Amino acid sequence: MTEIKSRLPVSPGFGFRHRPMRIVESARAAPPVKAAAASARHSWARRYRSRLLITDTAIVLAAVFVAYVARFGFVDKPLRTAGTTSAYAVLLAVITLTWMFSLAAAHSRDSRMVGLGSTEYKRIVNASALTFGLLAIVFVVAKVDVARGYFVLALPLGTVGLLGSRWAWRQWLLRERRHGRYLSRALVVGRLEDVSYVVDQIETKPGTAFTVVGASLYDEKITQVDVGHHPVPVVSTSLEGVPAAAAEVGAETVIVAGQPHSDGDFIRGLAWRLEGTATELVLASRLTDVAGPRIHFRPVEGLPLIHVEIPQFEGGKHIAKRAMDIAIAGLALIALLPVMLVLAVLIRADSQGPVLFRQERVGRGGEPFMMLKFRSMIVNAESALPALLAKNEGSGVLFKMKDDPRVTRIGRVLRRYSLDELPQLWNVFIGDMSLVGPRPPLEREVEAYDGHVGRRLYIKPGLTGMWQVNGRSNLSWDESVRLDLYYVENWSVMGDLVLLWRTAKVVLRSEGAY
Repeated sequence: MTEIKSRLPVSPGFGFRHRPMRIVESARAAPPVKAAAASARHSWARRYRSRLLITDTAIVLAAVFVAYVARFGFVDKPLRTAGTTSAYAVLLAVITLTWMFSLAAAHSRDSRMVGLGSTEYKRIVNASALTFGLLAIVFVVAKVDVARGYFVLALPLGTVGLLGSRWAWRQWLLRERRHGRYLSRALVVGRLEDVSYVVDQIETKPGTAFTVVGASLYDEKITQVDVGHHPVPVVSTSLEGVPAAAAEVGAETVIVAGQPHSDGDFIRGLAWRLEGTATELVLASRLTDVAGPRIHFRPVEGLPLIHVEIPQFEGGKHIAKRAMDIAIAGLALIALLPVMLVLAVLIRADSQGPVLFRQERVGRGGEPFMMLKFRSMIVNAESALPALLAKNEGSGVLFKMKDDPRVTRIGRVLRRYSLDELPQLWNVFIGDMSLVGPRPPLEREVEAYDGHVGRRLYIKPGLTGMWQVNGRSNLSWDESVRLDLYYVENWSVMGDLVLLWRTAKVVLRSEGAY
């Protein structure tokens, strides 16, 4: 039985691997092309997994040992007998081995997943929780009472340590990938339009972990695809030539962009031709703006179906989001009150006018609300706007100027680090806004909305969002709309926490802020 590996990346970092398929030898359309060696192709992945294994083992051992010492100390009297010492040693070994086995069973070091952030972290948390849940049941049944004290200490220590080490390794991996290392070489197959789209997404999203080394087209007789930062050579113009071309350019992955061939058995035929090689098969779908959690495979005999959940804008998930907004915004208002008082004094000292700027924005369902910000412009900024419209550097219906003459001296600092938006925590607390959501629009912007853009108003606007961590003012209007609509239909509580963390990093670097 031969295993055909395939993924469906409907959003950056999402993948799904099919079950192995049993192929009848006589049904193959062409003999397989043998790769030089699978080990040579995936050596970087093995090296990286080995480093993760060593780090994970060290952290688990350290967590169990530190928790044990914290609970019993080095010279506890019960440990002076050889029999008791052996029992504790066995207990420590059981916890360590079970934990390591759970991390391996959760595929927390899978090369298809490492470096993807939330997915990797989620698997570590789930594996750790499963480990201690199972062991807790065993210890209760076996009446191992003495283990409970340090048992509860090892879980948070080890989990935090594992998450911290994976974050550090991820930062290192991303730096390496920015220099063209630790990337999987990919050959993209399909029509020109689909291939161009996939190549552009891969080159603009470093988390995809691919570098495109060639393309295979079916609708154009050209020698290269001019998209992204560099042209991609066309190395094959036929289905039969894809495996040989992949071997020639050293591709570790063949990415099928869309449905490039009228033959309904194209994917199956290509999978057969890749048998015996070290090449993986990946399917790139144009199911844009649909995130992984909304997609489920519903197998039917001879007809694999993909079920896409319809977005829901009410229910328990939204109640949890509101509870998180109240808790975090309330704590942040208390913690940041001294900082906001200092900023208020600086604003009053810098220029005449009120400390707070109030502006009507449009919220969920088109309901207007009064949004609060620290004043970063002169008092008559609104009346001075018409004279500056010809110098607009924003996109779509947005007005932006990098050197806006209406911005005060302290206002430039406030905008650079998004400090002017701190009063919006009050808007979040009282329910006008959410911590994470689409950008809060002006009424004139909403009036200019066309078609599906109005879907941005299906949920509350956010203090931060996809637009904040993906370029802010540097985004085009179309890209800003696409990101907001993607969030509206695919948000999750865990995703909100990730966006809040990413926002903190973006704000410190003041990316796209003016």
